[in-house]
Amino acid sequence: MEALFTGLGALYLAKCDAAKTGQAFQAFLPAGSLVRAAERLLKANYYIEDICAVDCVEGFIVVYHFDHFEAPGRLTLRVLAPHAAPTLPSIANIFDGAEWHERETRDFHGVVFEGNPNLIPLLIDPEMADCFPLRKEEKARAKAKDMLEAGEVIYCHPSFTLMTPDAPAEVKESSGDQPATA
Repeated sequence: MEALFTGLGALYLAKCDAAKTGQAFQAFLPAGSLVRAAERLLKANYYIEDICAVDCVEGFIVVYHFDHFEAPGRLTLRVLAPHAAPTLPSIANIFDGAEWHERETRDFHGVVFEGNPNLIPLLIDPEMADCFPLRKEEKARAKAKDMLEAGEVIYCHPSFTLMTPDAPAEVKESSGDQPATA
């Protein structure tokens, strides 16, 4: 699983307890690596389940859930979009189902997916397209590390603190941007 993320500049990788979290593996990636990660997942026969966002102190954490028909093991990708400019690249040209999910995420949170061929309102009245009903007031936002399950950390970039506030002992750090491999 870790090999899927080699060379993508992963910020954080963790194995998860599927019985507890519903996922087998999670990764936090920089926005610039999202399209390449999606291409790799498609090539490895993963399909997209959904895309959603979480409004937290640090920005919008956009969450992508993928699964595999032959080898079940739900995989979660997370990418941070800042509140000031919530923009990410679209993966709609890679996964057909992503277009709808990106439109829904834009409707409710205001995250713009550059390259989405049809980023018009999906569930929100077009006259209210800029109201973003799931955005939180600043004082109501929680910190990402308080909301997200960590799992067994495989790799954490030394500068990444969203999910590892105190750098737990099991974190393996690497001097480069590659996941540590065992």
